[in-house]
Amino acid sequence: MSETSSIRRAYWRGFRGGLPFLLVIVPFGLMFGVAGTEAGLNLAEVMGFSILVIAGASQFTAVQLMTDNAPVIAVLATSLAVNLRMAMYSASLAPHLGAAPTGVRALIAYFMVDQSYTLAAQEYEKRPDQSLAEKIAYYAGACTPICPQWYFSTWLGAVLGRAIPPEFALDFAVPITFLAMLAPIMRTLAHIAAAFVSILVALLLAFLPAGTGLLIAAVLAMMTGAQVEIWMNGRRA
Repeated sequence: MSETSSIRRAYWRGFRGGLPFLLVIVPFGLMFGVAGTEAGLNLAEVMGFSILVIAGASQFTAVQLMTDNAPVIAVLATSLAVNLRMAMYSASLAPHLGAAPTGVRALIAYFMVDQSYTLAAQEYEKRPDQSLAEKIAYYAGACTPICPQWYFSTWLGAVLGRAIPPEFALDFAVPITFLAMLAPIMRTLAHIAAAFVSILVALLLAFLPAGTGLLIAAVLAMMTGAQVEIWMNGRRA
């Protein structure tokens, strides 16, 4: 098989892997468009959120805190905490994509969302001997059906706004999206411990203002996962 053919096959494999996420990306984006306009943002501001930030969870967090009139520093800190997982995603993919040219790495970083990372991580673990070009092609394929639809569905939600009937219950998209991504990668005790701590602390601190409970839960969950990983490595050693 020629290199061009293998790169093309890798791209379409990634594209097919990303298609099922449209079932949740579209309602997720619609819901953010509606939430943004209801929070008082105009169309340009809503689209700026989705195009510049391109991170649904932190976007919803920021809009909710802004609606609650939280201080700017609280909005920024909590949104950053929610998005800190992207740093861990980057570290995880660096051994596979770190040798790519600077411009390509910048695009990889920009389009790194939960879905593209999950697909890429599973693919690279399954096929570790792929060339760098094949790995990049797979990543590009995974992003192709996901990211443009996030933009479009956000725009559609912002334009339609209140015209979307409440009985559509678009909020189902958020938990289903994260369950679909997290379930296959919850393989170690460190993952499970971090998830348990994040859920427990977030619920216990739900009474705190301006999303500070979520911020604390995220930090404690990361610390727990890292500590459990160290403990497990020590036992294996």
